[in-house]
Amino acid sequence: MDYRNADGSLAEMCGNGIRVMARYLVERGHQPEGIFAINTRDGVKHLRVPAKDDISVNMGKVIDEGEAVTASVEGKIWNGYHISVGNPHAVVFVEKIEDVGSLKDAPVVRPRDIYPEGVNVEFVEVTANKEIKMRVHERGSGETRSCGTGTCAVALAATLHTNTSLPARWVIHPPGGRLVVDIDPHANATLTGPAVLIKDVDITDYLQDA
Repeated sequence: MDYRNADGSLAEMCGNGIRVMARYLVERGHQPEGIFAINTRDGVKHLRVPAKDDISVNMGKVIDEGEAVTASVEGKIWNGYHISVGNPHAVVFVEKIEDVGSLKDAPVVRPRDIYPEGVNVEFVEVTANKEIKMRVHERGSGETRSCGTGTCAVALAATLHTNTSLPARWVIHPPGGRLVVDIDPHANATLTGPAVLIKDVDITDYLQDA
């Protein structure tokens, strides 16, 4: 699987994209339901894909890189964590998700030198025991309704932020819908959620327009 952002740039991995790809492979008869692997720029990922219901993907190790970061939007600044899920994330915590305001422009993240190729920025409100609201600004795409690698980064950051321990399960609510992240004692994350095909597209139509 190769994944491209809205601006055409390549991303190392996309947790929601790989689940949609797996759903496509099963629904179109290219792959039987069950457990199978897809190779990505972040290595081989194993998925559990039933004919119906939620798809789970083992996202691999989520890493706390150790640096403290800040993200600012419209003059407001929040503290957070530098997390890697094969791609870079800055996860910051807010009192209320509504406080973030507009994410039309990319948040300013510091220190800038630790993200030479840009960064996905997650804004997190812990709403209840192991439940989270989240918004995300993705590099190369802007604000999106969900981010699979982002939810995994958020799950580890929330574990650190709440001074709890692994293993942990977090239920995360980005605007696009509910996802569940399980992190084992070694910080390996499994992402579970729905994937639904909504439209058939012939890419040659777009190539002709270009």
